[in-house]
Amino acid sequence: MAILRCNKCGHVAEAPTEVIGTSIDCPACANPVPVYDTVLFVRKVLQQYFAQQDEIKRLRATGEPTTATPRGADVAPLATLDIHNTDHLASEEWHRQIVSWFQRRQIQVRPSLEAVNTTGFFDEIAVEIGDNHDLLGDVVDKIRWGQQKDVPHFSLKLGERSQKEGQAINAFCKRLYEHTFLAKYFYQKQDKIGRATIQSVPAIRAFFAGEWLEWYALMKLLAFFQQKGRPFSCTRNLSVVFPNEDLHELDVFFLVDGNTPICVECKTGEFRQDIDKYLKLRKRLGIDRSQFILCCTGLADEQAAGLSGMYELTFVNPAGLSAHIAKLF
Repeated sequence: MAILRCNKCGHVAEAPTEVIGTSIDCPACANPVPVYDTVLFVRKVLQQYFAQQDEIKRLRATGEPTTATPRGADVAPLATLDIHNTDHLASEEWHRQIVSWFQRRQIQVRPSLEAVNTTGFFDEIAVEIGDNHDLLGDVVDKIRWGQQKDVPHFSLKLGERSQKEGQAINAFCKRLYEHTFLAKYFYQKQDKIGRATIQSVPAIRAFFAGEWLEWYALMKLLAFFQQKGRPFSCTRNLSVVFPNEDLHELDVFFLVDGNTPICVECKTGEFRQDIDKYLKLRKRLGIDRSQFILCCTGLADEQAAGLSGMYELTFVNPAGLSAHIAKLF
């Protein structure tokens, strides 16, 4: 048995068993929606329902207001949420539990609500880059270099790649153009050269300057905890103000089961000079070393393991992020 629920129009319907795990068009509005195994879907809904009931009982027992449970912990939305196309997370209610967690530690926070709005294309492109960084990293580097040097054009000699790699890079650049991440893109088929013009919009510049890795970490953890059926809330670009008025910004922060923090700091450039800063920040937040993660591009697995052994922090590369989270949960 299979089931679908459209995040856009709310339509619920049965679906063919053979399409479980894929997306099909909603019968009511034609919006692409994921198809779930019915038993698994119901199990996840029940898990979140009972977890929410336990949380309500706990809050009543301690005298805390039950409204502290965020709208993000509602049963149906999390299980059926299309995480790549929703503004459900961009609300004060969704962030309420995170704000309360910090307040109990006498730390003030200022959430950036729109930083978790996935109705645009930042999240999809970021996941594509992160999952294929060995192949697509050169494109990202060319865009970033052009932005830094105010060089508006770049070219890609795809003939120097294997046919499969060249086709994949060309298709990726076409998607960048279609979603306005590039101002222009043209593929000269005869010469096998891709020619692009960089987009100058500030949001796009920030994305290629490093924000893509923040989006990648956010979406990977979102997908993981949704699949596991664990209650959670999350945020990105969270401003943290300590009692002495020291200000920091956390790239990606998750609160799982209402009390387990996960902090991911994302570095696409040099990180070595910031290690001491992150060590002090982790201790001030009171987060276990396994839950305070530096996700750095360019790190080999052996380097990441070695650095994690040297310092009271966890180092991973983008490919190792999901594996580390899976070990914790």
